[in-house]
Amino acid sequence: MKIHHLNCGTDCPLGGALFDGRSVGLTGHLVCHCLLIETDAHGLVLIDTGYGLRDVDHPHRDPARITRAMRTMLNIKLLEEETAIRQIQALGFAGQDVRHIVLTHLDFDHAGGLEDFPFATVHVMEKEFAAATGPRKGFVPRNRYRPAQFDEVANWRRYTSTGEPWFGFDAVRGLEGLPPEILMVPLPGHTWGHAGIAIDRGREGWLLHAGDAYFYRGEMRQATRHCTPGLRGYQTMMEVSRTQRLANQERVRRLSVERAGEVKILCAHDPVEFERAVAGQML
Repeated sequence: MKIHHLNCGTDCPLGGALFDGRSVGLTGHLVCHCLLIETDAHGLVLIDTGYGLRDVDHPHRDPARITRAMRTMLNIKLLEEETAIRQIQALGFAGQDVRHIVLTHLDFDHAGGLEDFPFATVHVMEKEFAAATGPRKGFVPRNRYRPAQFDEVANWRRYTSTGEPWFGFDAVRGLEGLPPEILMVPLPGHTWGHAGIAIDRGREGWLLHAGDAYFYRGEMRQATRHCTPGLRGYQTMMEVSRTQRLANQERVRRLSVERAGEVKILCAHDPVEFERAVAGQML
């Protein structure tokens, strides 16, 4: 398998280094880190989608695909060239070559590109699907899940936690139509059905896309957590269960330290992790 690292969305929240830990100006720089996997017999597999073409074209048309509240808070830069479909085409593929999309969760900045791939099968945890399509009461549920982004998806595959554990974590193996090297690792807390996506790269070891289980590079690969104030606050605002989120984050942090030689871990929004991944220098 060959893995491409794609930034499918840029957020520039006011606060600079208070968010990303390195910006010198007033605004920060966050990414939407997605993976495109070339498989031998299963076509292209996309891990998350970031923002999509319709988000770029009309983000606020009723019903809104992205709320003005979230666009303002994150200072989202909607660029057509950053959408997954345009980046995949630039690599020489067609949209229909993407046969599967595996989601960490259905937040607006992870699911915006789903409808750019109408022929793909979309894999998600059952609890996440239920949360996103059920009643959305309160500021966070209304803003995070935007049904307009996925109401045309025809081919869903929904999963519960079953299968042999993965490094002590519950895991979903045998994803329908996908190679056995790709599995889902439930990591609830940020959302009820949030999951990491683990990929067996053979001699290179495992890669875990941890989604939004953490947001900042300093939260991994060391004994204690370090996170910028802006991202610490955003994680707290968006969590559905602080107990589960922090417990799962701690488990992933221990994995990143104790199994550093076997598992490389990245999250969805840290720009340094993304840049190093593109350069082939995984943290």
